[in-house]
Amino acid sequence: MQIDERSLNQLLQPDDHARVIWAYVAQLDLSPLLVRIKAVHGHAGSPPIDPRISLSLWILATTHGVGSARELDRLTATHLSYQWLCGGVSVNYHTLSDFRSLHGEFLDGLLTQTVATLVNEGLVPLHEVAQDGVRVRAHAGANTFRREASLQECLAQAQAQVETLRGQVDDDAGAASRRQQAARERAARERQERIEDALAQRQEWADRQREMIAEKGAKRKEPRASTTDPDARTLRMGDGGTRPAFNIQYATDTDSGIVVAVDVGNVGSDSGQMLPMVEQIDERYEQKPARMLVDGDFATLADIEAVQTQHGIDVYAPVRNAATEQAKGNDPYRPKRNDTRGVATWRVRMGTEEAKAIYKRRASTAEWVNARVRNNGLQQLLVRGLKKVRATALLHALTSNLMPTMLLRARRAAA
Repeated sequence: MQIDERSLNQLLQPDDHARVIWAYVAQLDLSPLLVRIKAVHGHAGSPPIDPRISLSLWILATTHGVGSARELDRLTATHLSYQWLCGGVSVNYHTLSDFRSLHGEFLDGLLTQTVATLVNEGLVPLHEVAQDGVRVRAHAGANTFRREASLQECLAQAQAQVETLRGQVDDDAGAASRRQQAARERAARERQERIEDALAQRQEWADRQREMIAEKGAKRKEPRASTTDPDARTLRMGDGGTRPAFNIQYATDTDSGIVVAVDVGNVGSDSGQMLPMVEQIDERYEQKPARMLVDGDFATLADIEAVQTQHGIDVYAPVRNAATEQAKGNDPYRPKRNDTRGVATWRVRMGTEEAKAIYKRRASTAEWVNARVRNNGLQQLLVRGLKKVRATALLHALTSNLMPTMLLRARRAAA
């Protein structure tokens, strides 16, 4: 059998996407992760994996629609591009999973760092921002959602199991068996904590429902919470069905196609989501866009007034029932008697042809980003909890920004 003696670098094609990703990651400031490394050359202890390797692997995996740490681990042993990024360094699924789940704050800061650099270079004007939400199926199953009585019963069982396993660990003399028992106890304890969290979440939702009933008088079903992912909620999806999911919000600069901000929640409506996104952009870059483009679900009168008057940002969102009002002979763009100043200004603006033309840019940017993250595998989450879901959403934003960033810089170099 003939043996191929070429190196990984010789085997990998010059235009392979892995080379682009590594060049991109190599110029990022990863010092917040590097300062945590305590290993010293020549002393005891296993050297940690370079965070540039872990980040590059996850970005490449995301472009291929891979969201499983175990599948990524397998690819590092079988796929040339992933092997080249590893460069002979051994990785495992647990380390890869921890990197994504435990470094949400770092990924958030990295998004700010990379976009702020583009803003300073004049490549992202941040003049006009489009926002849209995408509901992503949660890892929790629909059958894990339980009412309060059932949750209390599950909690009692979990507490009893923890006590039983704790006693077995204390009584067992075998070291190997003790480790196994300790692992079982830890798993049972984590389940108990999730159920306690589910009870707290269910109570919070019940309190909110009582407020809604007092305000609107609408009857509501008894709230339920998931025993495997207490942060998940049953949301109405794009196909009209309802499933456990999270609502992920992306804000995109319309001129460059760069994602500039990310938010994650478990509320099924986009109503009230525009103002927090505006405040997040301002906090990240100390700069506000001149325009916000959002669809009708975001356009609550309170948000429009706050964004218009408090932040000085022009809102471009469709006026609800405009066609119906026009069919009745009414002018939907004429200010109403109870309109505040900001709402009246928005209503008049949306009646102009210029505003309608500007609003069309929302679909080609915000919705395009949603389609891109869907194509990159953001169909169903493989992690639990808002913190980990946010880290996953940020990873998708960074991956989505990679090629537009390279393209923007290439155009500038050519010019």
